Amino acid sequence: MNPEPGLPAGWTVERLRAVSGDRAAVPISPDRPVSVVVGPPDSEPTALRPDLVLAFGGLCLVREDDEWYMGSLNDDGSVICWAGYGDNLEEALRGL
Repeated sequence: MNPEPGLPAGWTVERLRAVSGDRAAVPISPDRPVSVVVGPPDSEPTALRPDLVLAFGGLCLVREDDEWYMGSLNDDGSVICWAGYGDNLEEALRGL
């Protein structure tokens, strides 16, 4: 299996789609506002600087420093994350 640019070693778009069950899953540009809310929903968001963003319909998985976060893709292209999955992409995909 050849690695695809930006995806973790051993991952292809086809594998992302198979594991997530979303046949339209794609990497999208990480050059967008991304933040995570930790704690109660009214907590201040913390900005993230992802190196990879994967889109699954209205949901996203975002990677920053080998940590995965789940969030929603907003109409303006920004992402707000609310859950972390450590460094396990497969676990994060199953959480979609």
